Amino acid sequence: MFEAVLSGATAPEIEDVRVVRRAALSATAGDVLEADGFLLGTPANLGYMSGALKHFFDQVYYPCLDSTRGRPFGYYVHGGSDVTGAVRGIESVTKGLGWRRVADAVTVTGEPGKDAVERCWELGATLAAGLMD
Repeated sequence: MFEAVLSGATAPEIEDVRVVRRAALSATAGDVLEADGFLLGTPANLGYMSGALKHFFDQVYYPCLDSTRGRPFGYYVHGGSDVTGAVRGIESVTKGLGWRRVADAVTVTGEPGKDAVERCWELGATLAAGLMD
């Protein structure tokens, strides 16, 4: 799913957009403050977003709260049987941050099929296209 999102965000039609990848545990408030938009991805673990994404939000929430309001974001979640808690958590935190979701979330339970991969590509392309100068 990550590779499909990345492929969409870096499609040849996307111009003047620099895509920076950061693992959730290494992303910093400085990275968030420098970004024009965000594409988040996580597995659903034990009914919630990954601990790494939760840690990311814990680290950047207050330092970025006022400065990143209105910035566009999108996300995808993959779980074995249920992604409801992960989706609820991401929606809650991003609403608090004031981020603006610009595409439908891609949620997948079980093995990601061709349709899920295509939706991930579209997610990446949609977010990146909205950032073009």
